[in-house]
Amino acid sequence: MMHTPFFMLVALAALSSGCSAPKPSANLLAPSEAQTKLRSIQSRTFEVSDRLVALRGVMGVLQDLGFVIERANEHLGLVTGAKFAEPNYLDVVAITVTVRPQDDGKHLIRVNAIFNNKPIEDAEVYQAFFAALERSLFVNRG
Repeated sequence: MMHTPFFMLVALAALSSGCSAPKPSANLLAPSEAQTKLRSIQSRTFEVSDRLVALRGVMGVLQDLGFVIERANEHLGLVTGAKFAEPNYLDVVAITVTVRPQDDGKHLIRVNAIFNNKPIEDAEVYQAFFAALERSLFVNRG
């Protein structure tokens, strides 16, 4: 009789393993309207013909804002960084910036910021970054 509870556990495990996990939605990787809107907030085209100049401008602004540059890849046009957020310094802001050439000699710069593993969706945050980047690129042209 001591084997009865063990047998019941084995039988229960066998029955529950037969249940399949739910299938992911077919639209799992399709962009939503909210994602498309966020992408437009995160992106801006700059009249900079040299990608290296744009990347250096991005890195300079990130450093000015207190970010530590984690990776910079000129070939991919990618810069990543992170910083502890004030006032308690327990919060983390991570940022990824991509610089892509456009057909007209300009560059599209997209910024993706995350606060404590949640996307930042506030347009003002991105506008402030782009304003600082624009000033930086203007100063470096002159």
